[in-house]
Amino acid sequence: FFVKTHAAAATMPGLFAGEYEVLSRLAGAAVIDVPRPVAWADDFIVLEVFSAGRPAADWREQIGRRLAQLHQATRADRFGFDRDTWLGTSRQDNRWLGPQLALLAAKTDSADPLLKSGHKLMSALDELLGGMDEPPVLIHGDLWRGNAAANEKGEPVIFDPAGYYAPREAEFGMMRLFGGFGPRAEAAYAEVWPLPPGSEPRIALYRLYHELNHLNLFGRAYYQGCLATLNSLL
Repeated sequence: FFVKTHAAAATMPGLFAGEYEVLSRLAGAAVIDVPRPVAWADDFIVLEVFSAGRPAADWREQIGRRLAQLHQATRADRFGFDRDTWLGTSRQDNRWLGPQLALLAAKTDSADPLLKSGHKLMSALDELLGGMDEPPVLIHGDLWRGNAAANEKGEPVIFDPAGYYAPREAEFGMMRLFGGFGPRAEAAYAEVWPLPPGSEPRIALYRLYHELNHLNLFGRAYYQGCLATLNSLL
């Protein structure tokens, strides 16, 4: 078993309860390897251990196909999640961009160009998302290269989720933030379940959520990237 703790767990209510629930549902889909959760308490979670191995030659294609199969297997009726989850040390209440902008507003003034553009974008969300006809699916929610590995068979294994039910394009918003998993993974995903037409602006919108989260967590190194994404959407 693997026991995971967090030094700030006392100030992050529901941290491991949310992770336990998301991991249980990801594992329950039985299409991609996930460390199955065993037990949790306020300050730890117990997971089944896995042995890391060398990625197979087609590891990227595998993760693309299995991610598409995961999304297909977890289609639901409602967006969001039945409890708060955590994205790093940010409480994720599974609403749109508003909470991230509220965090930013507490650190700056109302004349901040990023904050002004953010509020303008909020008023345009109906136009950006109004034509979307996608079912809610369970996404990992924090799927970057650091939260994926290979098991002893060389197959993909994913962990440390911040999941909720979302349009599957939201998964790509985070996947692309730090270079993504590459065109081979995305092409393999498309073989199973192609993204709908017009997805690129929406993926940028979902990426902005994570860019704002990094700005709020780690500071102004992410400011210009957030502003550039915002301006591209307006």
